Amino acid sequence: SIVFEASTSPLVGRDGDIVGARQLKERLFNEAENNVTMKIEELEDKSGVEVSGRGILHLSVLMESMRREGIEQEDFMEVPAKKFQRMYPGFEVRLNGAYIVKCEGCKKDENGNKMEPVEQAVVECPDEYSGKVVEVFGTSGGIMTSMDTSGIVTHLEFKIPTRGIMGLKNRIMNVTHGEGVFYHTFLEYGPYAGEIGNRQNGAMISMTTEKAVAYALGTLQERGQLFIGAGVPVYAGMVVGVSPKQEDITVNVCKKKQLTNTRADGSDDALRLVPPRKLSLEQSLEFLADDELLEVTPKSLRIRKRILDHERRMKAAHGKGAK
Repeated sequence: SIVFEASTSPLVGRDGDIVGARQLKERLFNEAENNVTMKIEELEDKSGVEVSGRGILHLSVLMESMRREGIEQEDFMEVPAKKFQRMYPGFEVRLNGAYIVKCEGCKKDENGNKMEPVEQAVVECPDEYSGKVVEVFGTSGGIMTSMDTSGIVTHLEFKIPTRGIMGLKNRIMNVTHGEGVFYHTFLEYGPYAGEIGNRQNGAMISMTTEKAVAYALGTLQERGQLFIGAGVPVYAGMVVGVSPKQEDITVNVCKKKQLTNTRADGSDDALRLVPPRKLSLEQSLEFLADDELLEVTPKSLRIRKRILDHERRMKAAHGKGAK
């Protein structure tokens, strides 16, 4: 399940025309009337609407439809040879990153212990990557039940809580260099597996609100993998990249070069920026940590911290701050 909320971004309204909470609620309730495969309910505090479905792909279809609604509409003039397209931007929404697989009726075993849905996951990959695949499943709460190798391709089977499937596909594709095949299906209800490890990498967070500068990005690309390029508008609290370390780091992507008598404006023309990593909607949803949100607009996907202010975010992390 995922919570849809009206966007509160400093950049709200730049890409889409539909940004109000009332319009968002009406759109989702209309979806509930026509789409019986989703469960759509308003939160008790009226702050958003919770949408539940079968996996990220199921939910992302709705999100993609909303951000593209009315984007392409054709107007035919009296002259048949001329056809024009007008652009009507769709919704801007904020998505809560707290994904929870709910056990209907709080399913428990005969001893009263909590149960949760368990998937059977299957991976087929080249032999040299099988060890990495087993390691990835181990950090996601998976248990290997079968392994068969032919000397070229290894067939692996796992039992894993449905919660552990979140983000697993991209991790499998990364460690198998795109050569792995991964699929899963519901198996049974099993004992609750406890806490499952979250994202292992920290985020690179912007400390300023402006447009990103190539000079700053050139110095930061050595510290992690960037999600943005030069000239992209950013704001304080927005996630602009991923760090190889576990801790989040705050960076200045808008820092300009200090010009002096010996450093001219064109002296860094040889600067080469690594192309930024572009996340799809599904990849963005899987990337989110518990304290992050995803802003979806007709033109952009932006990951941000729930608390934008750096000082408040640090206090909250140490249990001293406000919500």
